[in-house]
Amino acid sequence: MPQTEQHSEETKSEAVPAESVPAEAIQPSEDSLPSTVLRRIESKFPRGLVIRLVAYLFVGHLFAFFVYLLFVLGAQRQ
Repeated sequence: MPQTEQHSEETKSEAVPAESVPAEAIQPSEDSLPSTVLRRIESKFPRGLVIRLVAYLFVGHLFAFFVYLLFVLGAQRQ
């Protein structure tokens, strides 16, 4: 039994009361938060990469639609 009491005393001493933590540590200031979606994206990915990704996705889907259309029109001719 003395071991469990000692363990519970250790965990009590390690706990930090909520009032001792400053509010800035819990909630970041508004200056540090990106204000727009574009800034948030640019903070993670370079702008050129995002533009290329959107362009490749659009062109890839356009090409896939064209190939699908060829198959549909080809099936109607038979």
